[in-house]
Amino acid sequence: MSRVVIRTEVLGKEYRRGVQATSGLLRDSIAEAFSSPVRFFRRKSMEKFWVLRNICLEVNEGEILGLIGRNGSGKTTLLKILSRITRPTEGWAEIHGRVGSLLEVGTGFHPELTGRENTYLSGAILGMGKKEIRRKFDEIVSFAELEKFVDTAVKHYSTGMYVRLAFAVAAHLEPEILLVDEVLAVGDIKFQSKCLGKMGEVARTGRTVILVSHQLSQIRRLCQRVVWLDAGQLRKAGPAAEVVSAYEADMTSSGLDGSRPVEGRAQFLRWKLGGSSTSCDHILSTDGKTTVCFFLRVNEPLQGVHLGVTLYDQASHPLWSRTMEGLNLKTGLHEIRYTLASLPLRPGVYSWRVGVYDSGVRVDDWDSLPKMQVVTVPFAQTRDDIAGFLNVPSELEIVPSEQSS
Repeated sequence: MSRVVIRTEVLGKEYRRGVQATSGLLRDSIAEAFSSPVRFFRRKSMEKFWVLRNICLEVNEGEILGLIGRNGSGKTTLLKILSRITRPTEGWAEIHGRVGSLLEVGTGFHPELTGRENTYLSGAILGMGKKEIRRKFDEIVSFAELEKFVDTAVKHYSTGMYVRLAFAVAAHLEPEILLVDEVLAVGDIKFQSKCLGKMGEVARTGRTVILVSHQLSQIRRLCQRVVWLDAGQLRKAGPAAEVVSAYEADMTSSGLDGSRPVEGRAQFLRWKLGGSSTSCDHILSTDGKTTVCFFLRVNEPLQGVHLGVTLYDQASHPLWSRTMEGLNLKTGLHEIRYTLASLPLRPGVYSWRVGVYDSGVRVDDWDSLPKMQVVTVPFAQTRDDIAGFLNVPSELEIVPSEQSS
């Protein structure tokens, strides 16, 4: 059984709104009280707010834990506490092992030093000996693809070069625990793939990774378990597929039920998945027969109209479409049903768009809300970057074959 390497109990961090950072020294507080008493006492009475509250976590050795949540939910603050950059206001965190962190571009590097010098400096901070750093040095530079610039001061690096070197150093100097924030978002796709592969390799050697990312395909592919933070509190924790799906469903709904006020000649009001096996009408959990229902309120009789529907992926690429011409619709509420024998989509967020046109003139055209969340289990291919759109099961058979003459 894996041992617990990170444990937090009722961890919390409180800030005051609008307060600038101070040294915290008594002499500075006294000087400020005499020089600007109004500002000093106003600061004491400023509104307090909790960035994190009551966070209880356990992270096992060799685990890749995903940390997700909206901006401002407390993800980076939690990593800063685990990195010992920030002190918690309440509770405690117990950490077993050397921590390497990549929290934001610029953390841990001195701009006036070269890439070579910063590599040795970072290693020394992590407690590595000079011989050990030298043994890893060529591998670090090769991974970062900075052979030509390793003796250039990092202040002259582009953001992408900076991130490549920072990640390479953090991952290759073998900390027992690696904390990675959203900084990988600034890298190109090729380098992101290298980083994801390296984090998987780090975990397979028994080290622990906590990854913060808004790219949920990365989280779903790389992490065994995910923690969802919401407004500074732990909203949900569990298997990656389950937590990410719940988070995506919450993000796509955004508090909307999809209903619209009725206006014009006709208007789509809402939509749902018919016969869904889940409690939510907008979550698809099967790759089998699927019925999609759109509710259209017709206020004036429509003659010979055009009805169309299109399914899009997250990048707004059309995946499926169907049109009907010459439809006659009476006044009243109509349920328009499309039944598909199969809708084998990979997990993620998709959107429907429906429209009614009369002789090319728009009657109603609606981006259906909330969006559709697909939570089916992915078959075979786990790499989202090469998996494509379809989630189709297959069988592999290898049989001897005579070579043709």
